[in-house]
Amino acid sequence: MKRAVSISLGSSTRDKRVIVEYKGDRIALERIGTDGDVVRARRLFAALDGAVDALGVGGVDLYLRLDGREYPLRAALALVEDVRQTPVVDGRGLKHTLERRVFELVDPLDERPLRFRRAFIPMTVDRVGLAEAVSEVAEEVVFGDLIVGLGVPIPIRGIGSYRRVARCLFPIVSYFPMRLLYYAGSPESNGPNCDRHLREADLIAGDFLFMRQYLPDDLSGKTILTNTTTPENVAFLRARGVRRIITTTPRYDGRSFGTNLLEAGLTAYAGRRRPLSTEELSGLIAELDLRPTMQVFE
Repeated sequence: MKRAVSISLGSSTRDKRVIVEYKGDRIALERIGTDGDVVRARRLFAALDGAVDALGVGGVDLYLRLDGREYPLRAALALVEDVRQTPVVDGRGLKHTLERRVFELVDPLDERPLRFRRAFIPMTVDRVGLAEAVSEVAEEVVFGDLIVGLGVPIPIRGIGSYRRVARCLFPIVSYFPMRLLYYAGSPESNGPNCDRHLREADLIAGDFLFMRQYLPDDLSGKTILTNTTTPENVAFLRARGVRRIITTTPRYDGRSFGTNLLEAGLTAYAGRRRPLSTEELSGLIAELDLRPTMQVFE
């Protein structure tokens, strides 16, 4: 049996191990959280090098991708600099394939395509593919990167404006220290005031743990588009009145996993001992019929 392991800077309370079967090939998918301990994460990557079939980096990306160009995040790359044998992925391949096609691949449960009046994405920097997908189904999209990331109370409106801002910011972000790349705060901590944008949006999209700290108590009728969710996270959203939850990755044993672990699983399954190209990932998505998951609540 092949083994794919995600070493995450996130909470160890979200750790999970499942076994999935792809075309008769069994793959163990395992998440190990390090509770923000960068030193421990780096040691785990080194210890598992050569012992597993693929490694995933969780909680932070290794590169940011925009318009075909990749910007290295130097502090994050230091986490895996001791890995010599096992292929390492950070999920950005699936963010530009599976997430980019989320509304194309998700089952709408009826004949009508999903459409939204206004979408809000609190932080887009590592999910440009998702932002592009959202821009195709929403009449208006507001990006909160300046508000949330830099504390500048200026919303970015529209994907074109976002790309222009990102081209200026990404070369700078490339040199950010880890404390600015990985948010280690409590989900209940107070952040910048995004209340108006959250209240006006009927679609809120992005990383769940990041957005959770800003979500208002009343989410009645809204759609949440996100990635990793546990059963407890789903219950949390449902209690606040969410109408629909779309997770960009499939659910296994009651929860969805991060793109980095799913991409590591696909890398292990392919057995090529290297990260897969966008074209190879797209082929596997079709071959294995991998789809986002949608839950609708009345």
